[in-house]
Amino acid sequence: MPFEGNFYISRRYLRTAGFKTNYIPGICFYKFIYVWLNLHLPDGGVSRDLGWYYWLPNPLFPFIAFRVAVPGAHPELRVELLQEGGPSTRPDIVGS
Repeated sequence: MPFEGNFYISRRYLRTAGFKTNYIPGICFYKFIYVWLNLHLPDGGVSRDLGWYYWLPNPLFPFIAFRVAVPGAHPELRVELLQEGGPSTRPDIVGS
């Protein structure tokens, strides 16, 4: 789900299990409370604070709840648009 230049991705569409909570909290005045996520790569590298996850999302934004959020344009991420049977706007995020 693209929103405000970022992607909010359901975990089932992530092609990496490398996002781990680092427990550093943040707050957005209208989307509420989130924690930062580090991306742990297979080669042992770590990209700190690459994503975030809303632990207490605003109920007016249900499409951000329970999803990993990543910047829409980041040099360490590759976004692949996939859909069965044709073009798509659904991003799958792959840790590179």
